[in-house]
Amino acid sequence: MKICYFDDSRLGVVENGVVKDITDVLYGMPAYRPPLPRFDPLIAALPKLLTTMREAAATATGRAIEDVKFLSPVANPGKVVAAPVNYLAHLDETIADPKTFSRAHVIRIQESGLFLKATSSIVGVSDGVALRFPDRRNDHEIELVVVIGKSGSDITEAGALEHVAGYTLGLDMTLRGPEERSFRKSIDSYTVLGPWLVTADEFGDPSDIGISLAVNGEVRQKARTKDLILSVPQLIAFASSFYTLEPGDILMTGTPEGVGPVHAGDVLRASVERVATVEVTIRSP
Repeated sequence: MKICYFDDSRLGVVENGVVKDITDVLYGMPAYRPPLPRFDPLIAALPKLLTTMREAAATATGRAIEDVKFLSPVANPGKVVAAPVNYLAHLDETIADPKTFSRAHVIRIQESGLFLKATSSIVGVSDGVALRFPDRRNDHEIELVVVIGKSGSDITEAGALEHVAGYTLGLDMTLRGPEERSFRKSIDSYTVLGPWLVTADEFGDPSDIGISLAVNGEVRQKARTKDLILSVPQLIAFASSFYTLEPGDILMTGTPEGVGPVHAGDVLRASVERVATVEVTIRSP
């Protein structure tokens, strides 16, 4: 199933190029009072809601995907965990370009660990990227994104995929400079997710997924997840050895080689196999 939020936070299911409005399903969810949970309520309830959502979609009114504004498919993630330099060829290009990539950050992922991005940086694909600091280099980074569906700490690699709710497309936009990585990557709109969440049962095995990105028609990044240094199960196990992962947490799996600068007016065509191909616009602040 493909699940999305669209327009004014309507809940939808995407089928055959049509968004089915199933917002009424949300009214049957548990209500929360302070202290509010650290997880995303919809993602946490997803296993119990899937049948209801399918039934609602069967009779729901629909609109063409071209006619809606896609928001982030996860409304309230507790945290965004990201993997730095997780493709070997990307590691090679960072080593070869010390002017762009700080030496402090060009080390193996097993040594550097993961990093966090502010949840306030998240937008949907329809929002695009509001470029900050245009006098400095801002780069694109296409990634397969994992959405955690079940809480866990010290998760084993063997059981890691049991904790996945689904997958989506992500752009980890990056301001280059001397500041800490998570600071430069947490600018408003610098985490683009969407256009929808593909549930794990429909998506299948994430070990060999094609991802690509073009800027104004020029292909810059193209790879498959089989080339990840740490696989999806390994990343989940690694992250959960430090953090308790909660439903709705976002895990960005890393970007391949070919990262490059973008400017206001550029149009990115980003693709993640089994999810979608989307166009994302870079605009001035």
